Amino acid sequence: MKTSFILSEVLTGLRRNLSMIISVVLVTFVSLLFIGSAALLQMQISGMKDYWYDRVQVAVFLCPPDSEAPTCADGEVTQEQKDAIEAALSSPDLEDYVEEVHFEDKATAHRLFEEQFEGTSLEGTVPEDQMQESFRIKLADAEQYGIISEYFSATPGVEEVVDQNRLLDQLFRILNIATAVAVGIAAIMTLCAVLLIATTIRLSAFTRRRETGIMRLVGASNLFIQLPFILEGIIAAAVGSLLAGVALGAGVHFGVSGWLQSRLAGVSLVNLSDVAVLTPLLVLVGVVMAGVSSWLTLRRYMKV
Repeated sequence: MKTSFILSEVLTGLRRNLSMIISVVLVTFVSLLFIGSAALLQMQISGMKDYWYDRVQVAVFLCPPDSEAPTCADGEVTQEQKDAIEAALSSPDLEDYVEEVHFEDKATAHRLFEEQFEGTSLEGTVPEDQMQESFRIKLADAEQYGIISEYFSATPGVEEVVDQNRLLDQLFRILNIATAVAVGIAAIMTLCAVLLIATTIRLSAFTRRRETGIMRLVGASNLFIQLPFILEGIIAAAVGSLLAGVALGAGVHFGVSGWLQSRLAGVSLVNLSDVAVLTPLLVLVGVVMAGVSSWLTLRRYMKV
């Protein structure tokens, strides 16, 4: 009897305040969509760091014939200088930082260049003898790339040390900024959702003040009177949370797994399983947010 009465009261409240309930659904949807997007972006950043930092290399480019670098004052790198650089890479000073080294000669560099720019206007524009030789270094700890750069910055025969990590750091910095912006917008929208839920509950309680007064006179408990209003907010927020999960799933399925994955072959991107794990958390956040804000609103404005 009590359960059926509470459910009937909830349905009555949802019908009477339909426009406000729809507003709660929409604002909850938008706020949790941004929260979910920020969470997925952080998951992607973490996965990309594991992927790229495991494959990142430091390239020690050797002096070509016409370099103007101070370390190339004697012209093109000599065999003695190559041997000295290779010996330094296997020396006790660097053995704890260097995991693997391979030498890329001009023929290999030219072949890789042609493969990379095959079918473009750059194909065939650079002859093999103008390619630059280099040592490609895989580090034991990718975050220690600065040590190699500092070690060879003034070494004769070395024109430049290129750290791929620097490019990755810039990329991840931009992605982290995007995450922070999404979190900021989500915080604003969540505040709007809380205020709108509180306003909706107050309006619903006001429109049914006669019924709640009768219930109070017959001895109904505070929880029994307040529960229908709390459930209204929870139902609206839960619907908005589920819609956010569905929207994230659609975005990942068509945008990430469908379009982006084909252009980043070999890179592990977020997928529907990640959304499936995240969606219940979004629903939980929405339900808790609605339940707490409704309960606090009723405690303050509904004296029962």
